[in-house]
Formats: sequence, structure tokens, C-alpha cells
Amino acid sequence: MIIVTEHSFFLEEISPLEFYGVNNTRLDALKAKYPHVLFVARGNDLTLKGPSQELSLARDMVESLMDEFAQRGSMSQHRFQESLAAGAGAEALRGNIDDEDFILHGTRGTIIRAKTAGQREILKAAAENDIVFALGPAGTGKTYMGVALAVRALKEKEIKKIFLVRPAVEAGETLGFLPGDLKEKVDPYLRPLYDALEDMIHFDKLKMYLEKNIIEIAPLAYMRGRTLGNCYVILDEAQNATEMQFRMFLTRLGNGGKIIITGDDSQIDLPRNQRSGLLQAKRILKGVPGIGFVRMKPTDVVRHKLVREIIAAYKKEDDEKEAFQQNRAEEGRAQHRNVAPITPVDPQQPEA
Repeated sequence: MIIVTEHSFFLEEISPLEFYGVNNTRLDALKAKYPHVLFVARGNDLTLKGPSQELSLARDMVESLMDEFAQRGSMSQHRFQESLAAGAGAEALRGNIDDEDFILHGTRGTIIRAKTAGQREILKAAAENDIVFALGPAGTGKTYMGVALAVRALKEKEIKKIFLVRPAVEAGETLGFLPGDLKEKVDPYLRPLYDALEDMIHFDKLKMYLEKNIIEIAPLAYMRGRTLGNCYVILDEAQNATEMQFRMFLTRLGNGGKIIITGDDSQIDLPRNQRSGLLQAKRILKGVPGIGFVRMKPTDVVRHKLVREIIAAYKKEDDEKEAFQQNRAEEGRAQHRNVAPITPVDPQQPEA
């Protein structure tokens, strides 16, 4: 006697249109692969019915495909056909990516991993500390690594929320004078964070995360009064946070929270009368257990090769200026030491 069994799936955070394919082409391919199994699709609900042995194979395939979507956020038609032909399980689909540099699958089938020694240091520091400072020149992937770690933690349900924060220095505290709602006011300053997210999370899912505030992108000034628990927080362009803002931000950390702070301490855009909180924090928090510091180098630059040369040229210029100023200061001190002291003249004594 043939025993008919049933198994149901719910496509949580997966677009049914993409999973089933345009005009159900992928669903039809599954039906052709397992002709004795009945596939009943109603929106996000997918039910399989059929003989227990064949249903077990079909169930494993659907679970593998769902796992692939969860990791990558999407699946190309080529990848779908390849997976269907192989009949592979989730581990086989992942391929040989379980190395220490791997972080997660991005959209469009890309693999996001640490590419340089500095980026590997960020991964190591984040695994060992709840607060990590990743400092260094532009183009080294500091922010990208932080966002990738946060997205991975969210996908693996280690956290419930991601905060992506930037000081809106150009707008200062006058955001109210800009047109539109809060999102429209600050979007120009937070665009790099959106770009990183779009590399890692499929558009529909990212839209849902943003609408439900599972991922929240905001200027630093709007963190006051928040408790950042069970979440990942990325503070980008931290060199442009004032000392008061930095102290406020660091004391927001709650239980289960992790913070990655990225910035370039050679490119501070604050007004002359305000001091960078990053410089102060770097000085007074060094050596505190649970706080890690990573210094990125020009060799960690992953943008165009000319960026490395540009950074090196500017660093040489800065070093020469600093050496010149130090020499002038030393000459001034030496000249002051060599000047004979002037004996004060008593106005009541007659001149010689």
C-alpha cells in the first residue's frame, strides 16, 4: 500500500514571485522533477503531497532552495537549474565557502568575504569584542565589513535589529530647514550605507526590513535616549562625531548589543571650535576589555589601485608638514633657551 504524506512550507521573507518563477516556471520545473508529488502553492504557503519516499526527496530540494534564498537573498535562473539538476542538499549548494574569510552570500550570487589583512582583523576583533573601532583611510572596506557582519547576524537570528548611524555633519543640527520628511532629509548623508545593504539583501526583503524598522538608518543626533540592545550598530564616519555625541552614543549600548565604529581620523570635517569624539575615545578607551581597535593601512584599499597611490601621496604631504612644524617648534624653544634673561629695571634707581 502506498502511503501518501504531506509537508507544508511557509516562504518567510522570500518573494513568491521569485521562488516560483515568472509564470510559475520554477514551480513547473519542480513538478516535472518530482512527477508523483503534488505541489500546491498559495502565496507564501507551499504544500507538498505524495508518496513518502518521493515527497522526502522533493522536500529536501525545496528546503535546499529556501536555504539558498535565505543566504543569498535571490537566485539566478542558471543557479536554479544547476541546483535542480544536481538534486543537492543545502551543504552542497553552499559549495566550498566555509573558510574563515567568508561572511555571507550577497545579492546577484556574489560571495562577501574579507579580502585583506585589515578586513580579516575586523572579523577577528568583532568575534572577540562587543565594541570594535575600525580606523583608517577611505576605500579599505571598513563600513562594508561592519554592515556585512550585521546582516549576517540578522540573517542567523543572533540579533533582532540593525542600526546604521552617521553624523550628518553637512546638515549639522539644522535638518529642519531641509525639505521633506526625516528620511528625505538625511538620505543624501546615509546613501553609502544603503549601497552596502543593497549588495547583501534582496530589494524586496530590504524594503520590508526598512519599513518594519528591523533595519534603521538614522543620523547620530537621533540616537539620544535609545537603548541599543539585541542589535548590531554601525557608526560610520565617526571622526565627525563630537565628544558629547560620542559619549552619548557609547552609553546607548544594551544587553546583547554590538557596536562597530568606523572612521578616518585624518579626515575630520567638524568646525574648528568642536573636537572629534573619535580622537578622545581612541585615547581613553585603548586597553579597555571588550573594546577592540583595528588600524587599516593603505595596503587594505580595495578600490581602484590609484586610490592607494593618492592616499600615500597625501600621507607623505601630511608627514612632511608635521615634521616641518615640529622642527620650527624645536627651533623656537632652542632660541628661547639661548636668549639671556632680561634684568628688570627699578624705576626708582637713577640711571648709570
